[in-house]
Amino acid sequence: MPKKIKRNYLINLIGLILLFLVFYAVFESGIFGSRTNYFMGIATTACYTIIMVTSLNLLVGILGEFSLGHAGFMSVGAYASAIFTNALVDSGMPRLLLFILALLIGGIAAAITGVLVGIPTLKLRGDYLAIVTVAFAEIIRVAFTNFEITGGGRTMSGITKLSNFYWVYWVMVVCVAFMYMFIRSRFGRTVKAIREDYIAAAASGVNVTFYKVLVFTISAFFAGVAGAVYAHYITAMIPTTFNFNYSAEFLTEVIIGGTGSMTGSVIGAAFLSILPEMMRSFATYRYLGYAIVLVLIMIFRPKGVFGGWEFSLTGVFSGLRKRGSKSGKGDE
Repeated sequence: MPKKIKRNYLINLIGLILLFLVFYAVFESGIFGSRTNYFMGIATTACYTIIMVTSLNLLVGILGEFSLGHAGFMSVGAYASAIFTNALVDSGMPRLLLFILALLIGGIAAAITGVLVGIPTLKLRGDYLAIVTVAFAEIIRVAFTNFEITGGGRTMSGITKLSNFYWVYWVMVVCVAFMYMFIRSRFGRTVKAIREDYIAAAASGVNVTFYKVLVFTISAFFAGVAGAVYAHYITAMIPTTFNFNYSAEFLTEVIIGGTGSMTGSVIGAAFLSILPEMMRSFATYRYLGYAIVLVLIMIFRPKGVFGGWEFSLTGVFSGLRKRGSKSGKGDE
């Protein structure tokens, strides 16, 4: 890896550590008093929402395929991890290790589901693929309402609470970093080539079906991880939560932030996770608000707020250095 790239990664890592220390200092100082746990809950929700939205952006923004069933993968990861931890909660295993294993179980279960769904369906494109993903999510939801191990149509409660903001923050960082590096790799560049011209990529010898299934599986894996975080934070689930509206909400956040922009997904997911809490008295009109914002984005900024732009601390520093050098020349 070139030294410049290593330096860039190191600077961004330092920035993430400093941000974590800010959160830690704010929450541990008790500055919010009795509302500290409330704000930590919002931050935790924002973290697993970021994982969900960035994973969906791999499909929509990087691969260029339309999916409306992403909540189905989240539900698979949530229920699989919850069943796993319920079986081992009294084993004496350290909580951190149990949490990590729960994330892996949730991600792997969702990834396997992604392969099973992706192989027969990813030969479809556009509206046809979107319809199939909706059908898949509904099949999963209905199945979970009939399985006794998932609580049937009732709430699955008593799930061990393992997710806390400090752990979930770093889970979010690792997941987003992995997806970002995948996009920047040769695999990611190949996927972008498929997005830009499906026929030309196939004619060039690219195994289009393989790469589409690969992205679908990776996206499903991280959706499963987000589901595992969700399950061990909420500690009670009902299958109807993972419905079409939930999938559409994630897709809305991808489009508003900017398809293909990881920065847009992160900031958009964080903002739209906080917004409902800021407008709790207008919660009934939340989806109406999303629709209005989405229409305005489509009219005035079709590529989303951030488009294909990515934020980087190294980019900020280099920009400051350039401005400083220009001002220095001017003074001379």
